[in-house]
Amino acid sequence: MSQDATIAPDWIAVDWGTSTLRAFAMNVDGAVLAQTRSEQGMSSLAPLEFEPALRALIADWSLPNPCTVVACGMVGSRQGWQEAPYRSVPCGAKSNAPIRVKNVGDDLEVWLIAGIKQSDPADVMRGEETQIAGFLALNPDWDGVLCLPGTHCKWVHISAGEIVSFRTFMTGELFDVISKNTVLRHSLEGTGSNDADFLNAVSDTLSRPEKFAANLFSLRAADLLNGQAPASARAKLSGALIGMELAAAKPYWLGQNIALIGASTLCTLYKQAMAQQGINAALTDAASVTRAGLSATYKALTRKS
Repeated sequence: MSQDATIAPDWIAVDWGTSTLRAFAMNVDGAVLAQTRSEQGMSSLAPLEFEPALRALIADWSLPNPCTVVACGMVGSRQGWQEAPYRSVPCGAKSNAPIRVKNVGDDLEVWLIAGIKQSDPADVMRGEETQIAGFLALNPDWDGVLCLPGTHCKWVHISAGEIVSFRTFMTGELFDVISKNTVLRHSLEGTGSNDADFLNAVSDTLSRPEKFAANLFSLRAADLLNGQAPASARAKLSGALIGMELAAAKPYWLGQNIALIGASTLCTLYKQAMAQQGINAALTDAASVTRAGLSATYKALTRKS
């Protein structure tokens, strides 16, 4: 936590996920003056514990009274501080429809950004909508498909400033579960990867997705019979999973303008996989677009006041 009492933000931006709370001291123009974080994510807090957790984290900053706080992420889920109901697609991508939190002290005005839902096929997002709004704030009039890799990867169709549709793939979670809780764990221990093995696995799975389950067991057999290096096995597993995702998401990326939002290491894998298919996807930093989305919501709130 910052110990600098000279930090005097105009407002506070908050990214409150399942496991982590991040707060940013912001000036009126959207510049970050300071930042701090804790491990008090949504999953570790009861509803009445959210306000004390936030206050403790920003206690060393000199705040205006009242101070506007704009928060995104799982803090607005049903298990969070207060539920911010989902908006339905199609919906405006730049308008985050924040709701005011009840029962906070008069010195803080806390707003939670609503998530987005899709009825058919059933899907939801919470947190990514802020990244989308931030991306469009930084890239006005952009049309195409945003891919947001992570534990649950989102593919989002954007047209004329609206979120038209989206699909979620559990690719990251599947990698974690398979690498830790199946027989493959014995062949995946260690770190590192292999670009050639990764791209070969992407291509093979894209062209023959029905071979996916059999190819997974071959990773274990190749270790037992040939001493395959863990880095190769990890690359092949990652490539197979991303290849399966690309096969299913083909209607989203084929012939589209694509941008990636997320952690650089993971986004680079997706960029390499898509480049193999002739797609030049732009890379965008998740943290910067999240803050841009929070700033866009703050500006909209101040215009209304």
